[in-house]
Amino acid sequence: MLRALTRALRLTRPWRRLQARGCASHGAAGDPEIQVRALAGPHRGITEILMNRPRARNALGNVLVSELLEALAQLQEDRQVRVLIFRSGVKGVFCAGADLKEREQMSEAEVGVFVQRLRGLMNEIAAFPAPTIAAMDGFALGGGLELALACDLRVAASSAIMGLIETTRGLLPGAGGTQRLPRCLGVALAKELIFTGRRLSGAQAQALGLVNHSVAQNEEGNAAYHRARELAQEILPQAPIAVRLGKVAIDRGMEVDIASGMAIEGMCYAQNIPTRDRLEGMAAFREKRPPRFVGE
Repeated sequence: MLRALTRALRLTRPWRRLQARGCASHGAAGDPEIQVRALAGPHRGITEILMNRPRARNALGNVLVSELLEALAQLQEDRQVRVLIFRSGVKGVFCAGADLKEREQMSEAEVGVFVQRLRGLMNEIAAFPAPTIAAMDGFALGGGLELALACDLRVAASSAIMGLIETTRGLLPGAGGTQRLPRCLGVALAKELIFTGRRLSGAQAQALGLVNHSVAQNEEGNAAYHRARELAQEILPQAPIAVRLGKVAIDRGMEVDIASGMAIEGMCYAQNIPTRDRLEGMAAFREKRPPRFVGE
């Protein structure tokens, strides 16, 4: 635990820019399966990962998982990324879950390896240093909901449909769902949803606390994305190092007893004391002006 926390707190390592600030990854057929876009102007600091596998409803196959892992590996070292949004380029779908047609062709050993990679992807999303938001404008089933659960925040269209439906397919959630859902909703409710394979609308999910915000869908089918952008815009002006350390303190603290959690909070706070942003925040307060945080 202490070793993992030390790695999470190591914010002084040198950063590198993402080689291409806007890029597309390509599957076997040459079509892009994800696109990474860094927004500009007043939205600078917000980066989007757009899943774009329309024929398979953004199902998580080997190529899509590999491209997501590659993008995350690059983005986590880029200090310009202050908020990361996961969204879909396929209308009516966020992510339909694991690619069961692809899995049907795998041996039992290959299935085990793939599910381990899928679990690793969700862990990488959860461990991403900047805040992450899932913009759920359509179906988020099985692994699709597990991807959203790995994000810090979730925004859904009220008409979006989501659920851990694996038990209806003779499976159980294998990419973090059995662990993240009870941490989100509590044990009894998580058991009920997993045991029944129940599907929820975005409005129902908000009522349960599964998503932070639920919004009425628009004609373009991207209302959740626009709300996620608004939420990201609220985070953007805040001190990025303080935000990242706050994320570490919450995530690590939730895994331990409160006394250990308080110690983790103290370690995070100590990391923030020598930052330029802390001094800037105090100076801005004293001078009655908005702070200009630079992430140092």
